Amino acid sequence: MLPDDPLPPYSYVPGGPWPHPISGEGGHLAGRPRGPRIPPIRGDDWASSPSYLRGVLLFNAGFYWEAHEAWEGLWHAHERAGPTAEVLKGLIKLAAAGVKARQGQPRGVSTHARRAAELFESVARGGSRRLLGLDLEAWAAIARAIAEHPPEGPGPSAGVVAGVIGPPIEPSGVDRG
Repeated sequence: MLPDDPLPPYSYVPGGPWPHPISGEGGHLAGRPRGPRIPPIRGDDWASSPSYLRGVLLFNAGFYWEAHEAWEGLWHAHERAGPTAEVLKGLIKLAAAGVKARQGQPRGVSTHARRAAELFESVARGGSRRLLGLDLEAWAAIARAIAEHPPEGPGPSAGVVAGVIGPPIEPSGVDRG
């Protein structure tokens, strides 16, 4: 899926009114073949990664489950190890916090956001203060604030797409590690 592909017709929230996108009957991705293997991000070239950019777009639009899916494939492409994989895992955890907020589960929001902060901090301590276009210390602070004050979502049955985890992710600059 490319960053400029249309947004899904709904954002999946477990317990909500919509079917699981892949395995649910009538899911918007049901029966569609998986795309080609996702290549890892090479060096600091995050801006050339459709999966990364698609995840950012989905996250910012409140499609947290879908952002998680976009980034998870990329995380696997990085063999779930190394600084880039750790930052991706942090983003996946923030997306999971968004799903939990939309489910009305503040404890789950806190747990996932706290883990995201730990991942961002760990990579920053390792010498990569910026990675994937993100200021990791700033994102660790954002994730900690989310963990301490979990936002409330509209609830799983609302059926609306709502951004509840903020601010938007806006990657920028060239990463120098």
